[in-house]
Amino acid sequence: MPTRKRRTRGAGSWRQLSTGRYQARFSHDGRTYTKSMDSKAAAIKWLERQANAVHDGTFTAPVPSPVESEGRAPKFADYSEDWLTHREKLAARTRHDYQGMIDTYLVPQFGTHRLDKITAGDVRAWHRDLLPDAPNLRSKVYSLLATIMKSAWREELIEATPCRVEGASSVKRKTKTEVPTPVQVHALADAMGATGERTLAGGKYRALVLVSAWCGLRFGEATELRRKDVVVGDDGLPVRIRVRRAVTRVGPEFVVGPPKSEAGVRDATVPPHIRADLADYLDNLPDRPEVLLFPGSRSGAYLRPSSLYKPFYRAREEVGLPTLRWHDLRHFAGTTAAQTGAPLSEVQGFLGHSTVTAAMRYQHAASDANERIAEAMSNVVPMKRKGA
Repeated sequence: MPTRKRRTRGAGSWRQLSTGRYQARFSHDGRTYTKSMDSKAAAIKWLERQANAVHDGTFTAPVPSPVESEGRAPKFADYSEDWLTHREKLAARTRHDYQGMIDTYLVPQFGTHRLDKITAGDVRAWHRDLLPDAPNLRSKVYSLLATIMKSAWREELIEATPCRVEGASSVKRKTKTEVPTPVQVHALADAMGATGERTLAGGKYRALVLVSAWCGLRFGEATELRRKDVVVGDDGLPVRIRVRRAVTRVGPEFVVGPPKSEAGVRDATVPPHIRADLADYLDNLPDRPEVLLFPGSRSGAYLRPSSLYKPFYRAREEVGLPTLRWHDLRHFAGTTAAQTGAPLSEVQGFLGHSTVTAAMRYQHAASDANERIAEAMSNVVPMKRKGA
């Protein structure tokens, strides 16, 4: 259990929860009332108000919040709603997904149950029949329930978390992560650039493969790139891509925000051997700063994953990589960067892949290291490419 710190104040007491908040308890006429607040001073003042009201004969039972039901644990539906409301730092897409999982899978099963009445047996029985044909979603739903119940435990609303299904928060891929070779990456790019359909918007998909694989960009980062984000060198070739934003789809809407982590805000150096390819592609785009590099249509709408998958699935079969995922191109970038001999921290900085704390440790060093890594990545390519 978390460490408790109790202090008595007349007919009531307060304690600091492991979350840092303060919980006040006040007893009157055989009933106990609780209230959680952000500071010790606020908890003490609340206790004093209750004691003065009893002394003056004006006491009325405090109206509990959804998560403070007169000393009893709240119902899951009320607590989960309060829990999600107070997660202010969640990305819009994550909040949308959490809300959907709570509404679809958690509240129908546990919504009317008090938190302290949900048992480990209840959770095991629910999990046994949960989404047997969707293992990835199944693990996400279970992980969300486990996170919510862990928060309730930290707030001392329950004695222990009932989420104890071993291995339920992870799922094994049916196929091994397939990291392509440099030759396969360029074969994939070439295959996606020629479909008989007007060479797919001047080679849009071909350029997207090269940028994703050699610069290590996430799909949402790449599809929010605009012409102004490409830095051109003295020779007229693109040398850096400024990653400052990412786009995610939330329901029917596209939401633009910062990259996945603080370290995701970075300058991705374009390896020399693909600069000429990218320059040729840029020649086909309107010369306007805000134009999307990889739009979904001529109207400038965002590229949807569903639009990408048709040419991608066809191309991966053609080059002999039938289980390749789009995200595996990012794995390729990380693996190839590591082969250059760069330290792990520099590879993480190159990918913009870290916790916020880790980013603070190496972000400055990575900004100088990216050019060295990109240059070295070109040297592992076992063939000459355009402009190399």
